[in-house]
Amino acid sequence: MSNEDRGFFGHPMGLSTLFATEMWERFSYYGMRALLVLFLTASLANGGFGLDREAAFTIYGIFTGLVFVTPMLGGILADKFFGQRMTIYIGGLTMAAGQFMLSAAAVAGDNLESRQFWFYAGLGVLILGNGFFKPNISTMVGDLYDNNDPRKDGGFTIFYMGINLGAFIAPFVAGYLGEKVSWEYGYLASAVGMLLGVTWLLVRSEKTLGHIGLPPKNKMNRTHLNGIEWGKIAGVTAILVFGVIGFLKGWASLSDTAQNTIPQVVGVIGGLYLIISVIRGTEGRDQWARVAVIMVLAFFNIFFWIGFEQAGTTFNLFAVENTDRMIGSFEIPASWFQAINAIFIVILAPIFSILWLKLDKFKMNPKTPFKFAWGMMLLSIGAGVMAIADTISTGGNSIVLVSPLWLTLVYLIFTMGELCISPIGLSMVTKLAPPKLVSTLMGVWMFSFAAGNFGASQMETLSKSMEASLGQPVNVFWFVAAITGVATVLLFILGPWLGRMMHGIK
Repeated sequence: MSNEDRGFFGHPMGLSTLFATEMWERFSYYGMRALLVLFLTASLANGGFGLDREAAFTIYGIFTGLVFVTPMLGGILADKFFGQRMTIYIGGLTMAAGQFMLSAAAVAGDNLESRQFWFYAGLGVLILGNGFFKPNISTMVGDLYDNNDPRKDGGFTIFYMGINLGAFIAPFVAGYLGEKVSWEYGYLASAVGMLLGVTWLLVRSEKTLGHIGLPPKNKMNRTHLNGIEWGKIAGVTAILVFGVIGFLKGWASLSDTAQNTIPQVVGVIGGLYLIISVIRGTEGRDQWARVAVIMVLAFFNIFFWIGFEQAGTTFNLFAVENTDRMIGSFEIPASWFQAINAIFIVILAPIFSILWLKLDKFKMNPKTPFKFAWGMMLLSIGAGVMAIADTISTGGNSIVLVSPLWLTLVYLIFTMGELCISPIGLSMVTKLAPPKLVSTLMGVWMFSFAAGNFGASQMETLSKSMEASLGQPVNVFWFVAAITGVATVLLFILGPWLGRMMHGIK
């Protein structure tokens, strides 16, 4: 094995390029995400939109859900036409444009209609851009390794550390600028971060990635994109950005029936195309069995993210309303709590990466389904701890501000669960997917995040509906703990069967 192949903490040097690119993209995304609910619920006088909790959570859930739907489109286009590298450039430039639009929404003055237009245009552009970016950079990480390379799970864990390094920095920079200075500066910081990620990939890709991620045709003969391909990148990016603007301008003129029907038709067409793509790209019993494992674990992944993504909704407002944030005369910005999970990832990811390798040497490395089961169990425990903190804060006649250590402990437990599921899931898709469908099935995997994110945004509303039906209080955090507890039991039961379906791939 060459020095180049082990030049980044024992991993290929290409991992360092993808690590930094994803770090800046996640800085951009999590900087915006840390502000989103706070921006929506801030009063009009304070530059926000003055929405109530449930309305803000719904917008958050729709956005974070759709962010994980569009990767199916980006995966298909990369597999069929552009290759991963071109598709990543399109996604990164489009997302930067979306962040600039959100900044425009914050500075549009007293014209609420104009502010709303640029806000929703910005979210729409971010959704499309993320769909082009997200599945393809993960696929490129997988392409750095052979399927049975024992470093692969560790490589994805290191890559995941890059994701969370960006997520850690973002609240301190974009969160602080938006919450404490002015909303638009937070979004501008996120836009700059995305442009830095695109620039880093451009500078480093030819030297460290070789032909990985280039367009499907003739990619073995070169290591860079040509002028025609850069023209396509500029053209597709412009189409995405101006397409969203034009779509929003025309959407308001459509009837309610058309507004309800169009998404359904698009969903049916997309679903049929996905099914046909999977059928055509899957050959033989082993491949079908492995695709089945991806689908089953994607289903369970939904429930993990229903619990985990309380971080951007109920946890975010718990930090605002129920947590003692004063250190002397300094008040900790609520958005900073969004960085706790990320810093734990940065600290623990190398430990988990080493752990999987050590366990593999002793032939004790759990198969992917059992790693999922342990991760789900940790999430259920963390939700239970959060329920206790919520009961202490709200159980009396008035709200009692609790120590920030409660949120810190919950994020620690959630983080350990996340490291057993999220990077392992990314690695699993690249190992089990048929060669022609890696990016497509990565998009399917991202769709499970979409369902989980939207489900997370509706958990408080659902718990209140159950409360009204049962005539007794239903704590949203106990509700999450119960759902993920059931999922844990099912995963441990199904684990041996799923392991056999993987046919020799760990």
